[in-house]
Amino acid sequence: MSRKDWWNSEAHAARRPTLLARAKILAAMREFFAARDFVEVETPGLQVSPGMEPHIGALATQLAEPFGTSRQRLYLHTSPEFAMKKLLAAGEKRIYQIAHCWRDGERSPLHHPEFTMLEWYRTAEGTDALMTDCAALLAAAAWAVDTHAFRRGAVECNPFARLEHVSVAEAFTRHCGFDLLGTVGDRAALAGAARRLGAHVGDSDSWEDLFHRLMLERIEPQLGVGAPTILFGYPLALATNAAASKRDPRLADRFEVYVCGVELANGCAELVDAVEQRRRFANDEALRKRLYGSDRSIDEDFLAALAAMPPASGIALGLDRLVMLATGAESIEDVLWAPVAGG
Repeated sequence: MSRKDWWNSEAHAARRPTLLARAKILAAMREFFAARDFVEVETPGLQVSPGMEPHIGALATQLAEPFGTSRQRLYLHTSPEFAMKKLLAAGEKRIYQIAHCWRDGERSPLHHPEFTMLEWYRTAEGTDALMTDCAALLAAAAWAVDTHAFRRGAVECNPFARLEHVSVAEAFTRHCGFDLLGTVGDRAALAGAARRLGAHVGDSDSWEDLFHRLMLERIEPQLGVGAPTILFGYPLALATNAAASKRDPRLADRFEVYVCGVELANGCAELVDAVEQRRRFANDEALRKRLYGSDRSIDEDFLAALAAMPPASGIALGLDRLVMLATGAESIEDVLWAPVAGG
C-alpha cells in the first residue's frame, strides 16, 4: 500500500478485514479493563516534557496564548506516562488509557511517527500483577479475532501458552555466551564480548549502545517463539523510571513482553523517589545534549507529583503491534486506518 493512495477504495477494501480486527481488539481491551475496575482516562497529548529518554525523538510546537501575550514550547507526548502518574498522585487507583503518541525519526515495519499506546497502572500492586494482565490480554486479543496463533513472518506464538520467564542475564548467557552482569559499567569488557560475536563496535559506542545492539541482533529474535516471553532483570542503568529490584540492587524491577521476536510491552515498578528521578533525568539530558545537541524541559510539576505518588506498577503496550501479531500483518501501516503522510 502506498501512503499516497490508502484512501483508494480497492486498497481500503483489501485492508478492511485487518482494520475491523483492530476494532474488535480495541473493544476487547476495554472490556478487559472494565471487568477489573479500571477507569479509562484521557490526558492531553501536549505536554511540557514529552519524556526524557535520550534516544527517543520528540515533536515540538509553540502554544500561543490569546492576544499574543506569550508563547510556550510544548511537545506531543511520546507516552502518556507523566500525566497518568499525576492522576495516581491525585488519588486514582487503577487507570488505563488508549493514547495516540508521537515519536520523531521513527518509521519502519514496526514503527510509525504516530501510533497507539495502551498504558495502565495499578497502585499498591507489583509487576507480577502486570504480567498476569499481559497473559490475559494476549488471550483476549486472540479470542476477539478468533485466532490460536500470533504470527510475524514465519514465526508463530501461541497467545494462550503460559508465559516463559527469562532474565536478561540468562538470555545473554544462552544466546551470546557471556556473563552480561559482569560487564556492567565496563565498556571495554562488553565491547570485547561483542567483537568476539562478530557484532559491530564503534569507537563512540557506549555500554548502553552495545547492549542494545546485541539485544536487537542476538537476543530479541529468539524471544516469544512458540510462547510469549517475559524478559526481566534489566540492569538498573537501563531503567529511567523504574524502581530498583528488592532482590538485587544492580537490577531494575522492570520487564518486557516479547511475542514472535517483537517487543510488545514494557512494564516496571514505578520509581517514586523524586530526588532520584531528578538525578536520572539530569543524566539523560546530559547524554542527549552530548549525542544530539538538543535539550528538553524537565516537567517540574511531574516531579512534585511524584513525591506524592503512592507505590505503583505501570506498563505500556504497543496496540498497533498487538494487532499486527494477531492478524499476521507485515507492516504497522497495514493496521492503521490512515497512515501519517510522508516518507
